[in-house]
Amino acid sequence: MPETYTVPLQKLADDNGYTFVHFPQGAQHSVSSRDVNRPGLVLAGFLEHFDASRVQFLGFAEMDYLANLRDEVRARRLEDYFALRPAALVLTRDIACPEQMLELARRHDVPLLATGASTSASMAALISYLSVELAERVTRHGVLVEVYGQGVLILGESGVGKSETAIELIKRGHRLVADDAVEIRRVSDKTLVGSAPDNIRHFIEVRGVGIINARRIFGMGAVKLTEKINMVIQLEQWSDKVYDRLGLDDEYVDILGIRVPANVVPVKPGRNLSIIVEAAAMNNRQKLMGYNAARELLHKLGMEEDVKPAQRELDIWHDM
Repeated sequence: MPETYTVPLQKLADDNGYTFVHFPQGAQHSVSSRDVNRPGLVLAGFLEHFDASRVQFLGFAEMDYLANLRDEVRARRLEDYFALRPAALVLTRDIACPEQMLELARRHDVPLLATGASTSASMAALISYLSVELAERVTRHGVLVEVYGQGVLILGESGVGKSETAIELIKRGHRLVADDAVEIRRVSDKTLVGSAPDNIRHFIEVRGVGIINARRIFGMGAVKLTEKINMVIQLEQWSDKVYDRLGLDDEYVDILGIRVPANVVPVKPGRNLSIIVEAAAMNNRQKLMGYNAARELLHKLGMEEDVKPAQRELDIWHDM
């Protein structure tokens, strides 16, 4: 069963610029749902299918609707709403909180927050924020770098040259996201985002030299906090196995249920791994734009019907 993640309400408020109108004391309030809600149906009296784990937003439309109800109807609707104890309620556009609503929030221990932004903009920003904070995630041993706008996850056994390759790429103008441990989050059905754990961010371990701080040595332009993972490169010691020489077949690795293009690159003395990673990143961009050099070559040689492209899953994604 997938692990459930939460984000403390205080952190959510600080990160999104919300202010507290009412914060219940003596309880640990957190948010566990990526979805948000405008409670129009609930305020109209329809209480079925209400998800109390969602952050609720009240804007001008909801407040004007409540203001036009008879006093006894408004009191009953608000009582029913707050009795459901939603995770949090956000008043947008700097709307002043009515005393009646504040009293209900105190009675039912419902956090009340406020923001000056519009309702739609606030909801969109919070959905994006929660998609990252509450995303399914996994941490793996590897290096994540941004190369020509492509997030390249470099995997391989310890000592194969991942960190050295990252340093060379930084010197060539690319950016480091994470070294040694990469925290990967599935932020949507199609997107993986990688970052470094806070306590080792920007640090690189180089055997024979020790720990270096890439941001201090190479500058702010050499590092990045997060990056989408567009491809995977597996480094391994050169062996007698047959390696792909054409690049005609599409190879993938499954990460958190998402298929990511992958390449296996053999390592031996004399090979410039940083240039190979650059070429792989640019080639991946071309494939995403619909161009495949191997297929063009086969077309020019008149061999398209003789060679059938294939897709295969690489067994390189495992605990390290």
